[in-house]
Amino acid sequence: MSQRPSIHLIGSRLRRVRARKAIAIAAIGLSLTGFTALPKPSPLLVWNASASAPVGLYRVGSGTPARGDLVLARPPGFVAYLADQRGYLPRNIPLVKRLAALPDEHVCAFSNAIIIGGEIVARRLKIDTQGRPLPWWNGCRALAHDEVFLLGNEKNHSFDSRYFGPVPAENIIGRLVPLWTE
Repeated sequence: MSQRPSIHLIGSRLRRVRARKAIAIAAIGLSLTGFTALPKPSPLLVWNASASAPVGLYRVGSGTPARGDLVLARPPGFVAYLADQRGYLPRNIPLVKRLAALPDEHVCAFSNAIIIGGEIVARRLKIDTQGRPLPWWNGCRALAHDEVFLLGNEKNHSFDSRYFGPVPAENIIGRLVPLWTE
């Protein structure tokens, strides 16, 4: 006659299996919560191949960028979409631009001129190199406390704030420090 395991042993095994499942579920839950709480990773080194800034290798520096600094910035959603659709820049790639104006600085866009602090700092085109119309914003105002204005190299036709306007300051990933440029 075969021996049947005692009810006590079956109950003990069942409790251990349930305890292991509970611990596994809790561990998974905690790990997922921990991963969602982690900040989005930012690049430490950036290779710029665009004409918006000197081609080369840059380090993303710490500290608050100042006007005139080269910065790495996430484009606003509609800008990322348009840049990707037109082949200017893939959607997941940040912009390399110069910080042209800071919060409270006066920025104007009239006709083809971009004016910061009373001086014309850039000109804009009506169409891109493929003949497609470029967006224009018009107006004259002080930047809000959470806005900045980004420009590429003024000598080229960079897709920057001259076309899409001010961007949220929180989109700036960091100041770029050149390591090697052409």
